[in-house]
Amino acid sequence: MARFHQTHEGLVPFTAEEEAEFDAMALKDAADRNELAKTKYQRDRAAEYPSINDYVDGIVKGDQAQVQAYIDACLAVKAKYPKP
Repeated sequence: MARFHQTHEGLVPFTAEEEAEFDAMALKDAADRNELAKTKYQRDRAAEYPSINDYVDGIVKGDQAQVQAYIDACLAVKAKYPKP
């Protein structure tokens, strides 16, 4: 399929070099989107993990219930967003 770009003279067809460059950029874009999709679970998890301060606070106070609550919350996030 021929591609065009707009100039002051109207639509001008891509040259062979422009076609090749466009195709290369489209392939790179698709590869980048694929890589981002592979790690989406990491970004989703990071947004929902509880604050590490809760864990540290539980350790400092010696409150095993608080530490376990933190661990349980982290495991729930991992279950919600599993690795692909």
